[in-house]
Amino acid sequence: MTFTTTLQKDAIKIMLLGSGELGKEVAIEAQRLGVEVVAVDKYENAPAHLVANRSYVIDMKNETAVLELIEKEKPTYVLPEVEAISISALFEAEKRGFHIIPNAEAVNKTMNRKNIRVFAAEELGLKTSNYEFVTTLDGLKAAASRIQFPCVIKPVMSSSGHGQSIAKTANDLEKSWEIAKEARGDASELIVEAFVPFDYEITLLTVRNETGTTFCDAIGHVQKDGDFILSWQPMQMSDSSLQKAKEIAKTVTDGLGGRGIFGVEFFVKDEEVYFSELSPRPHDTGMVTLITQSQSQFALHVRAVLGLPLEYTTYGSGACSAYKAINESHNPVLEIPDEAFSQNSFVRVFGKPESHVGRRMAVSLVLDDVETAKQKAANITAQITDK
Repeated sequence: MTFTTTLQKDAIKIMLLGSGELGKEVAIEAQRLGVEVVAVDKYENAPAHLVANRSYVIDMKNETAVLELIEKEKPTYVLPEVEAISISALFEAEKRGFHIIPNAEAVNKTMNRKNIRVFAAEELGLKTSNYEFVTTLDGLKAAASRIQFPCVIKPVMSSSGHGQSIAKTANDLEKSWEIAKEARGDASELIVEAFVPFDYEITLLTVRNETGTTFCDAIGHVQKDGDFILSWQPMQMSDSSLQKAKEIAKTVTDGLGGRGIFGVEFFVKDEEVYFSELSPRPHDTGMVTLITQSQSQFALHVRAVLGLPLEYTTYGSGACSAYKAINESHNPVLEIPDEAFSQNSFVRVFGKPESHVGRRMAVSLVLDDVETAKQKAANITAQITDK
């Protein structure tokens, strides 16, 4: 491959539509290869803005605004990094010859839980939990009665698990409706899923381009209200379950097509593997790869986009723990103990310009045997404070 010089007419250029902490790491990896980075988000000084060649603040749900910026910058590749983007703009940009990663239709299917669930379960025939879609509170009550309790209720469109809840009885449904409504601004359409009493859940990072498909070691994780708290790699699981997960991941990513990394989520119960969700971009649980692999998920994503080989070395097992703010601040300051920065551990601070209670501000990473790494990573974040 020919590599170019940043800020020249022939520069390889990527545009990030979404510039949070995951986009920041993608930008850093692209910069390491001399790729010019344009970072876009809905607010100023988003994490990727801080390391990009240029940054913009626009309403990414506005088709005209997105298309005008793409035409202005003329990126080689457009990388959607969040769900809240005008999909019509991406389809139109693709028609005009711009390369959307992985492709506009894949983004369309995966930005909406309804689209990806129908695609996976009804078009590809993958095993999933039972589900229904509803648009009213009465519809939610009727669907939950058919699916039975407990059931999981999620907006069909939201990021990082926002708006997700579990209704254990009919008495919980109105609260679940309000949680979903608050996350979306309105309840919009919801997916009601049968709760799978899983033994564990995993993310299988699946990266593909014309050179083939590569899988990272399975990542185990703990989530609260749909947002990850702790992740570790590798997740101990049987060879048969891992093979099933790989086969399903390849089936669904081949079905979507295109280049890039996909975070494919599964539930595992009694060796049976259930497809849950998929993100066509780096996954928050995959931040653990910053310490466990020679090529993190972010580096692999950039390699896939550029059409490079997808090889990497595993350094060992490790864990990642998320630190969430406990205070509101327009100028957040994190106090991190020196012990967090050791031979086998460190902290990544995202540099977000504002904090609010529950906002993810940093992660701790530890390289060690899995159980020790999980404990150490959690201990580090427990010692972090913000103001």
